[in-house]
Amino acid sequence: MESLAQLEALCERLYNSQDSVERAHAENTLKCFSVNTDYISQCQFILDNALTPYALMLASSSLLKQVTEHSLALQLRLDIRNYLINYLAKRGPELQSFVTASLIQLLCRLTKFGWFDDDRFRDLVKESTNFLSQATSDHYAIGLKILNQLVSEMNQPNPGLPSTHHRRVACSFRDQSLFQIFQISLTSLGQLKSDVASRLQELALSLCLKCLSFDFVGTSIDESSEEFGTVQIPSAWRPVLEDPSTLQIFFDYYAITEAPLSKEALECLVRLASVRRSLFTNDAARSKFLAHLMTGTKEILQTGQGLADHDNYHEYCRLLGRFRVNYQLSELVNVEGYSDWIQLVAEFTLKSLQSWQWASSSVYYLLGLWSRLVTSVPYLKGDAPSLLDEFVPKITEGFITSRFNSVQAGFPDDLSDNPLDNVELLQDQLDCFPYLCRFQYENSGLYIINTMEPILQSYTERARMQTGDKSEISVIEAKLAWIVHIIAAIVKIKQCTGCSLESQEVLDAELSARVLQLINVTDSGLHSQRYCELSKQRLDRAILTFFQHFRKSYVGDQAMHSSKLYARLSELLGLHDHLLLLNVIVGKIATNLKCYTESQEVIDHTLSLFLELASGYMTGKLLLKLDTIKFIVANHTREHFPFLEEYRCSRSRTTFYYTIGWLIFMEESPVKFKSSMDPLLQVFISLESTPDSMFRTDAVKCALIGLMRDLRGIAMATNSRRTYGLLFDWLYPAHMPLLLKGISHWTDTPEVTTPLLKFMAEFVLNKAQRLTFDSSSPNGILLFREVSKLIVAYGSRVLSLPNAADIYAYKYKGMWICFTILARALAGNYVNFGVFELYGDRALSDALDIALKMTLSIPLADILAFRKLTKAYFAFLEVLFSSHITFILNLNTNTFMHIVGSLESGLKGLDTNISSQVYAQKWHQVICLCPFRFSLECLVSVCCCCGQFGCFLFQ
Repeated sequence: MESLAQLEALCERLYNSQDSVERAHAENTLKCFSVNTDYISQCQFILDNALTPYALMLASSSLLKQVTEHSLALQLRLDIRNYLINYLAKRGPELQSFVTASLIQLLCRLTKFGWFDDDRFRDLVKESTNFLSQATSDHYAIGLKILNQLVSEMNQPNPGLPSTHHRRVACSFRDQSLFQIFQISLTSLGQLKSDVASRLQELALSLCLKCLSFDFVGTSIDESSEEFGTVQIPSAWRPVLEDPSTLQIFFDYYAITEAPLSKEALECLVRLASVRRSLFTNDAARSKFLAHLMTGTKEILQTGQGLADHDNYHEYCRLLGRFRVNYQLSELVNVEGYSDWIQLVAEFTLKSLQSWQWASSSVYYLLGLWSRLVTSVPYLKGDAPSLLDEFVPKITEGFITSRFNSVQAGFPDDLSDNPLDNVELLQDQLDCFPYLCRFQYENSGLYIINTMEPILQSYTERARMQTGDKSEISVIEAKLAWIVHIIAAIVKIKQCTGCSLESQEVLDAELSARVLQLINVTDSGLHSQRYCELSKQRLDRAILTFFQHFRKSYVGDQAMHSSKLYARLSELLGLHDHLLLLNVIVGKIATNLKCYTESQEVIDHTLSLFLELASGYMTGKLLLKLDTIKFIVANHTREHFPFLEEYRCSRSRTTFYYTIGWLIFMEESPVKFKSSMDPLLQVFISLESTPDSMFRTDAVKCALIGLMRDLRGIAMATNSRRTYGLLFDWLYPAHMPLLLKGISHWTDTPEVTTPLLKFMAEFVLNKAQRLTFDSSSPNGILLFREVSKLIVAYGSRVLSLPNAADIYAYKYKGMWICFTILARALAGNYVNFGVFELYGDRALSDALDIALKMTLSIPLADILAFRKLTKAYFAFLEVLFSSHITFILNLNTNTFMHIVGSLESGLKGLDTNISSQVYAQKWHQVICLCPFRFSLECLVSVCCCCGQFGCFLFQ
């Protein structure tokens, strides 16, 4: 017993010690219990004799790891299972809760892994009911905990179980046991309804929720998301679901319990409200079910019970939101009491909008419900009134008012709680709202105009006077930003109810004209000096969003060029066609690029819009007619666009030059290309004339980084053989030495090497067959020589550098980009690699040698730990095994075994893309060609990994 006492002391230190060294020592000492199968009997001894809960926890967790990671004998697993059931029956009530939970998890893991091995594993549900039938509440709790854990275990994949096997077990469990467990949970809820032991009620509710949340069809829904589709409950459950008492028990539990139990009752109702339509016997049964749901939710609205709790409130909004997903308006209006229900929901929605600080995350579901209702109006048949005409305009006005109230109250500028600074949150709030505006569009459009006019007038007056309180101006700008975002969302959609197409376009023109008038104010006077202020940036981001949506609806390649819209815009602003409007958009783009240097978000948003315009076939052609575009293409320097010299915006340079490249190559003119590239040529000349002694200065560093980002953008825009040829001829051979000089001098500076290598990775990529040279041209070979020089220069130097704290940024990132460059060059199909060996050129062999040295310098664990490194590594190996088997054959055995080990790890990984890459390897061909080149151990390892064991051994 002395040794047991020592073990208990170690366990105490393992779970409680604040000293990391002491804790690590204990962990290392006790690791044998979870690794060595010989210690399984020792774990049982600990469970039988230990007095401290930490020793019991060690035994339980060690057995769990043994069961998960080792293939234990069937009888041993059955013995452990039977032992656990008896142990929980005898000692379960006296154990600490965390020990009980661990033992139950072990029992359920054994059940899942042995589900198809022996029928006795499937008896766990029956044995759990034995706990429920015992007199003590402690045993009842253990029975419910077992069932809870069993459903969870069956519903989630395990690291030690293939996904296909997991799905087979889950389906079998669903068909054989899940319905029985659900019935047990409902029975328990009924029995415990008047019980004050809330812990049992919580377990029973949790079990119901787990059953209803089961992945019935194997869709593997992301549990981090609150959204889910229709719940595909099996047909065998129909009698229970159609029984009114099933729905009612959850409404009752919501009424008699407090949070968080009441929230779980609502969650169960959310699932039940999402049950598939085909589950019900007929439409009458479904209508009865819907009527029960509406009655229950109406009673909650009438009493307001539980809605003061935020979690309950949010879950109740989700419940109302499910009505939009699973039921049609025609079904709702035919339910008795619909008018009272829809009035209460409307009042609840208006109160939620007013309580924007408290309910902002919940409003999404309410607006979703109303948007679904209004879009269903055209399909509504019969005489039953929908009453939407009465309530929707109030909700529309309430939403806009609530946004203004939030602006007036103010959000902290440094938090992401403000929707104007959070794209996802803003999208959530505006996804559904435009449908409400389009419903009775004339009224809502007039309301928006009347709301915007005085705010715009006030903003204009302050611009003219060149004075004004900054805080007051910021509030005005925030209100305008909300209105512009709302108008943008309205213009984005084209659906409209009760409004003709022509009148709809006239209203679009009216709203759009106000935004276009606003631009004249934002970019003039006092407000033009406020580009560095947050409220101004929010407003400009809203304007850019408006332009993006307006372009797609009325200017884009597939847009509706409405005569009514442009006729009205001509009357209001003199913009009689889309070319003039495009000029306004481009003018705003140019202004932002000239004036914004503080806000990367505005620059990125501006460039995104610019790229959309340039890459569109029709809009791209139209852009070339505009003087502003001609100026940008000819003068893309930091003097005209100061953001180019801002370090924080350096990544945006690639997008900027990608867009310029689109515009340059649209005409495929060599003369235009050379003249447009003159600003970059001047940078090249300056850097090339810099002596080596001055090449390690900050000025050179910044210039080189910027140049590489710019060139990468231009290279990304070359999508044809002709346009790529223009860039290739401009760069080679005159300017390629600068790349080699840059990589040689700045190897230890990832800020320089990363953009340089990424440019080369783009330059050698043969997308759209752009790297197709004439049959007599040596350009493919010459390009690969430059690639080889670059990789050898970088690889030979980076390998000699000492490791840094952030080794990924310092070394691995550059290495994986090198692997990508080489993989793309080798697989590009524009180089005859036999030429190198024929003429004794070492470009290929040197590049492969240094690449192999880089791969061997990276521990396999690190390769698998960094996703981008993993993908690049296996892509490189795929090219080697596909096209350069001779190189593989010449490797020494240790190196080959290292590669084999990495491939085996790739096969076992969870990333399907990596696994498919490894399966595609032709590495078994290597052994077929030279089986005696490798040891028996190597042969077995390879054959077992690729599944062709017999083929190789019997050759």
